[in-house]
Amino acid sequence: MNAPQAAGVRVHVSVAQQQLGLWDGSTLLRSYPVSTALNGVGELNGSGCTPRGLHRVRAKVGAGCDAGTVFVGRRPTGERYTPELAARHPGRDWILCRILWLTGCEPGINRGGAVDTLRRYIYLHGCPDGTPLGAPASHGCVRMANADVMDLFERVAVGTPVHIVP
Repeated sequence: MNAPQAAGVRVHVSVAQQQLGLWDGSTLLRSYPVSTALNGVGELNGSGCTPRGLHRVRAKVGAGCDAGTVFVGRRPTGERYTPELAARHPGRDWILCRILWLTGCEPGINRGGAVDTLRRYIYLHGCPDGTPLGAPASHGCVRMANADVMDLFERVAVGTPVHIVP
């Protein structure tokens, strides 16, 4: 379902606080714990960092999928996340249930060339239940609890602004 969006709906990600806020104008609608990049903030392709600045939701992927749905390349693999599956694939970067794919809005900062957020495949996405949130640990994306990213997915539309600050 594509949620209708009021003009003031936006997402704010604080890397310092490891929190994502959903705002409508000056009203905080929801707040969720997240995990940004273990390597900190930065925009360069291959850095493993979370990009800063103004972005927009470019695409929403996973509508109607179960919470345990595993994605690779933004496509469901047919797998359902379980501890047994995780044991068979140690070190895999699990992308589960929903993806909000971001695109940068600032040429030379997070859009174009070696700093392009879209081409870096930076998402807001679900992760396995029990994954620690509230501390940097991702490969550049913004990880969220499955229930939280599913909730956010229903509340934002393609084009929603996403501001990521250090």
